Amino acid sequence: MSTTTIRLSDELKARVAAAAKAGGTTPHNFILEAIAEKAEQEERRADFVDEAQRRYAAIVATGKTIPWADMRAYLEDHVAGKPIRRPAARKLVR
Repeated sequence: MSTTTIRLSDELKARVAAAAKAGGTTPHNFILEAIAEKAEQEERRADFVDEAQRRYAAIVATGKTIPWADMRAYLEDHVAGKPIRRPAARKLVR
């Protein structure tokens, strides 16, 4: 474990202290949790972007996609618990 120094304005320091107190924790722990949450958020965003890029590359490589109307109907039926089949991908029409 290492030490990092951060400088907070008096206003932010007071806000952190108040939020930590309201949350039943220390300002130190509050800051650590906030940093961990932000790091996780950025990691999830990077994973999302990577997945989107992989899927787009597959569309470009195959030329196949599922029209939004078909996908939306599939998702609505799935949420409603109806028996369904996945829509088939087909060549993108330009």
